Amino acid sequence: MLQITHEGPIATVTLDRPDVRNAFNEELIAGLAQAFRELGARADVRCIVLAARGPAFCAGADLNWMRKMADYTREDNLADAGQLAETLRTLYTCPKPTLAKIHGDVYAGGMGLVAACDIAVALDTAHFCLSETRLGLVPATISPYVIRAMGARAAHRYFLSAERFTATEAHRIGFVHELVSSGHLDDRVGEIANSLATAGPAAVRSCKELLHDVAGQEITPELIARTVQGIADIRATPEGREGVQSFLQKRKPNWLV
Repeated sequence: MLQITHEGPIATVTLDRPDVRNAFNEELIAGLAQAFRELGARADVRCIVLAARGPAFCAGADLNWMRKMADYTREDNLADAGQLAETLRTLYTCPKPTLAKIHGDVYAGGMGLVAACDIAVALDTAHFCLSETRLGLVPATISPYVIRAMGARAAHRYFLSAERFTATEAHRIGFVHELVSSGHLDDRVGEIANSLATAGPAAVRSCKELLHDVAGQEITPELIARTVQGIADIRATPEGREGVQSFLQKRKPNWLV
């Protein structure tokens, strides 16, 4: 269901249900949350790649799971949606940088997985779809992350229309950061992951908190004061001091030695 591999400081979590296009169910959702919690807490992990095996990245909800949901009570649905919401929150708040490696189709809840990652790189042949309204549903649980990733204006179109759109369009609206051609996805994701792994781990953790705190906020004196405090605090940490000293002395910082 999930494969977890390590290559130096880079961990890869691979969705491994190719027979159902990596559609998720309760077990996969719970497994993702556990994997990202555990990897996020490991000092030897500097970057986490979310990948998939088979022809699709993620087709959304598993059909058998959807059949079960048809008989759920409202309380059952609240618990079920809460589990997915917690998994997405775990991905989004993971203290390590996260990188989605995308190919094939990305549908419905799969869009939420991509949006919850820090960086998304896709094959130029990938396709995307927020298909919920076709089923009489709404992409509610994934909406906080998808709207942040593609912007409100694009979300109005694709939430409402449930249109399938191309990787080129996903790149244009900012949902994915970069497109690559066939045969180059592994190399490009590896390059970005290696770059992420060279950053100071405490700085990365603080930077992710900064991004979550500042994005979309009004620039007020209070916000400015928080950013001033943030840089002052990290400059005074051992990692901050070591980073500056290593730069001035033209040597590698101690977290890379």
